[in-house]
Amino acid sequence: MLIRANDSALVVIDMQERLVPAMIAPARTIKNARLLLQAAAKTGVPALLTEQYPQGLGHTIPEIRKAAGDAVVIPKMHFSCMEDQGFSAAFRELGRRQAILTGMEAHICVVQTAASLVEEGYEVFVVSDATASRTAESEMACLARLSAAGVSIVTTEMVIFEWLGQAGTEAFRQMLPLIK
Repeated sequence: MLIRANDSALVVIDMQERLVPAMIAPARTIKNARLLLQAAAKTGVPALLTEQYPQGLGHTIPEIRKAAGDAVVIPKMHFSCMEDQGFSAAFRELGRRQAILTGMEAHICVVQTAASLVEEGYEVFVVSDATASRTAESEMACLARLSAAGVSIVTTEMVIFEWLGQAGTEAFRQMLPLIK
């Protein structure tokens, strides 16, 4: 039930140049995805980024790419990341049993990736305030559908504080000013 740093991997889905401007609340989504990437780096959580058809949708936006450091960026054509051979191999290689999902679009690539991960027996957490669609209706439908299927719907702060696990650590001291 708890998100554990040593059990989880962060997946940032398709936060790309031509996709981000079309989303509702893109600034919130970018801010929270950046926070998650920073927290992942401080707590030893591996991160993978994807790009849906980068020739047409562009590459990961600079703010996210910078926050991701040396995280692998995997181009894909399938809507479900797990249907893409390059991504699924990279994800399985991490050896983590929990997937923390963030990105775009919630009702397309995020929902299909989450469903595929659940089908394969992973614990899946979708970060609602770091995930977006073009319409509020699509975003809400995605979260309702995933919740009904047993996916945990969480917030950025829930993920970060569960990864940290306790106050007083160096990672906690480094993250606190970023969260406030």
